[in-house]
Amino acid sequence: MNLFQVIILAIIEGITEFLPVSSTGHMVVASALMGIGTDEFVKLFEVVIQLGAILAVVVLYFKRFVRSVDFYIKLVIAVIPAVIAGLLLKKYIDVLLESPLVVAIALVVGGVILLFVDDWFNRPVVKDEKNISHMTAFKIGVFQCLAMVPGVSRSAASIVGGMSQKLSRTAAAEFSFFLAVPTMFGATVKDLWDFKKKGLFDTPNFHQDIKFLIIGSVVAFIVAMIAIKSFITFLEKRGFKLFGVYRIIAGVVIIVIYFTGSALR
Repeated sequence: MNLFQVIILAIIEGITEFLPVSSTGHMVVASALMGIGTDEFVKLFEVVIQLGAILAVVVLYFKRFVRSVDFYIKLVIAVIPAVIAGLLLKKYIDVLLESPLVVAIALVVGGVILLFVDDWFNRPVVKDEKNISHMTAFKIGVFQCLAMVPGVSRSAASIVGGMSQKLSRTAAAEFSFFLAVPTMFGATVKDLWDFKKKGLFDTPNFHQDIKFLIIGSVVAFIVAMIAIKSFITFLEKRGFKLFGVYRIIAGVVIIVIYFTGSALR
């Protein structure tokens, strides 16, 4: 990886992490188009800059994170399904992460769902995180597990899950943001530990790699701050249909490229 690629991937991560369009899917496709391999450092980079983007949530919603102990209990309950599924399915997930075709199919399917989700769940009852029950938090966590398939989108899965439990669009989106913090933090710590055991931190290029990790994280953090604010404003006014259209178009384009060229193979 070079500096240009680092910045591009970080921008993509910052924009897409909280939008229902799949940040992982976009990273997989962008890496393939730029000719970036799938070596251990690239995997580490993608994990670390996700954490950079996630920290934007803590900064923007800091008051929510210090409001009550029950807030954390809900997040712990909601993250349990992902922890269990991750431990059981990690080796299969790693294989899927290398397939742009899987990403494309998931983008299209998820896009079709987003075209109709505003109409399916148009009578919300819960409009604030403090009114989310523990059982509802768990159910949203189960929906989040669908995002282990690249292209599904963690944000989309958890938001749709929240709306299916009668959360408003804004409440579902914000709880999805909050849930991202323990989910991605836990995944990052585990991956960092795995990389350490593999000796990735002992390579001759480690100092150069650290610089790229820091730059990527800072860029992802700044871009994510802007993306979160813009997404909530857009969501309150327009809903999810435009994201559905985007996903379908992006998925179809990726499928066409995949079967007509070698860029994504």
